[in-house]
Amino acid sequence: MKSKFISLAIAGLFIFCILICNPAPTLAQEGELQVVDEVIAQVNDDVITLSMLRRESKERIEALKQQGMTEQQASDEVNKRQSELIATLINEQLLMQRGKELDLSSDVEAEINKRMLEVAKDQGITSVEKLDAAMRESGVDPVATRQTMRVEMMKQAVIQQEVDRKIFFGLTIDELKKYFQTHQDKFRKPESVSLSEIFLSSAGKNEAEVKAKALQLVAQLRAGADFAAVAIANSEREANGVRVAPQTKGKVGAFEMPSLRDDIAGAVKDVKVGGISEPLRSNDGYQIFRVDERTVAATTVTFNENQVREAITMERTSKQREDYLQNLRTEAYIKISENYRQSVAPLLKLDPQKMADNADVQTGTSSKPPEKKKGKLLGIFPKP
Repeated sequence: MKSKFISLAIAGLFIFCILICNPAPTLAQEGELQVVDEVIAQVNDDVITLSMLRRESKERIEALKQQGMTEQQASDEVNKRQSELIATLINEQLLMQRGKELDLSSDVEAEINKRMLEVAKDQGITSVEKLDAAMRESGVDPVATRQTMRVEMMKQAVIQQEVDRKIFFGLTIDELKKYFQTHQDKFRKPESVSLSEIFLSSAGKNEAEVKAKALQLVAQLRAGADFAAVAIANSEREANGVRVAPQTKGKVGAFEMPSLRDDIAGAVKDVKVGGISEPLRSNDGYQIFRVDERTVAATTVTFNENQVREAITMERTSKQREDYLQNLRTEAYIKISENYRQSVAPLLKLDPQKMADNADVQTGTSSKPPEKKKGKLLGIFPKP
């Protein structure tokens, strides 16, 4: 049972992560660099390999299968987006390199250790070494897990330091006040609701029977049955494999209406305080909600500097993050294998002439090598 909880805890912590590991090159007897893998792209002094792409593709396929696709459907979808996947790996490599230049590695490692210790503590494990052993026992590779965390945390750290923080702290008071005056609706506190929930899982069950039980529970609750008691007896919501209703009595918290999922917002929109919603079909079962409390939307608005900074930052980050990545790509030495260049280079918005120069230098036909501040020719692409 412990190993099951370990696996679930790790999966929950790293569901957003994609595994990526670099295969090691070996030297041939003649002293030339030989790579025991097909090289898809060189990114400064690092490479993207076919085995990395395959691992990434496998992770994406498994994720799509979890969303209900068949193996064939998931494979077709991932294969269709192979060029996008390669572009993502190149961007990822550039962010990792930039993180090392910014000397963020020690901070990232410290955060990884902190997260792992938190998982160990939650599972009642007294050391990281014992956690590693428990992870292996439950089929989770601790080395791969740490690498997954390392990549994701480094990417986030670079973007936050190089883009988000500069937007947030770079705004003047005049800019903030002007934005506030022209966007007051964004800062008016919206209606909020406090909700309790009963969840009935449909996994492996007869759909009609689960729906019938949900309707029966709604009828009991509307007839005066105690919600907490019904939730404790029937709700199947779990955390780390354990039902939560005996502890929470079905309470899930307070939410601003605009932040609720559209279907949930629709289900509780007209339900009065103390009222019960109709059963709501979700991906994995049926949800029944009770509205515990409502707070009406505010009619006035007050200037809050941090809230305005956050709003502007969120509004600008998408474009400025892309601009930042484009600058990294422009400054970098990127050489894409001929088999993939035509489909990947446009996605990265790479200068066609620079791509041609990189290809020519590799084959020895360029009139002069590219001027680049970093990166070197690794001799990893075969000459024609």
